[in-house]
Amino acid sequence: MKIMTMNTHSLVEPDFGMKRERFADMILKEQPDLLAIQEVNQTAAAQVLSEEQLVGYVVCPGSEVLVREDNYAAWLSGRLLRDGLFYHWTWLPAKLGYDRYDEGMAIFSRRPIAEAEQCFTSRSQDYHNWKTRKLLGVQVDQSWYYTVHMGWWDDEEEPFASQWNRMEAFLYEKKKKEQPVWLLGDFNSSSAVRGQGYDLICQGGWRDTYEDAEQKDTGITVEEVIDGWRERVSELTGAGVMGMRLDYIFSSRRVPVMRSQVICNGKNYEKVSDHYGVMIEIKDAGEEF
Repeated sequence: MKIMTMNTHSLVEPDFGMKRERFADMILKEQPDLLAIQEVNQTAAAQVLSEEQLVGYVVCPGSEVLVREDNYAAWLSGRLLRDGLFYHWTWLPAKLGYDRYDEGMAIFSRRPIAEAEQCFTSRSQDYHNWKTRKLLGVQVDQSWYYTVHMGWWDDEEEPFASQWNRMEAFLYEKKKKEQPVWLLGDFNSSSAVRGQGYDLICQGGWRDTYEDAEQKDTGITVEEVIDGWRERVSELTGAGVMGMRLDYIFSSRRVPVMRSQVICNGKNYEKVSDHYGVMIEIKDAGEEF
């Protein structure tokens, strides 16, 4: 089974049209079973798509924003379908970004989505506040998969720890019932910096699939200074970090991860965003670990 995450940067990314084609080509080749993507945008003023145009789309309860014609996830679904690869998918906007985009996240699954759900992880629930954050999850078979886009550890208005605590509270019952839970996405927390977000997650019992993988690469998902990190470079330089691992796939239990690899980094497929993606391969149920 292949599980993948990517912060696409969507319509904000320079040359996004060319890059989303590259991204689609990569998906067609790898055919992940589950794909979580963040910063999934649409122009808020674009024309609304009809239900007939949204093949495989599952509406997340509580979402009041309609899917529009330049929606990155809708385009991706259609592009993949054109080449014979069908996905069930859902999209959830969290805020208005750059004063013009409905910005959110999406999940694609090759198996049917039984249920979709959401919650606010930020204190803010203001759609016009760019720091507003949400969590989007789907149930596929017996597992829950959530696409995550966190704030920063030291943000005075929306600190990482507060967002994480809300997320943990929301997921508590599923973890208590020992349902398999996956968190995939851009956590905006470097694994090289101690005592911050990455350590908080691991101390809560979540397994970093990169660390559990039998085969792995460097894990670096950001090599350049990007928005939100320009003023935070000094703490990474002090830690001797030349690149950052900000994007992760966490599991609520230890799973048999055969391989963890960074994708779309210019070496393993062409770059498509200011972040690189992560793909893991796990053994199917019943295989010996």
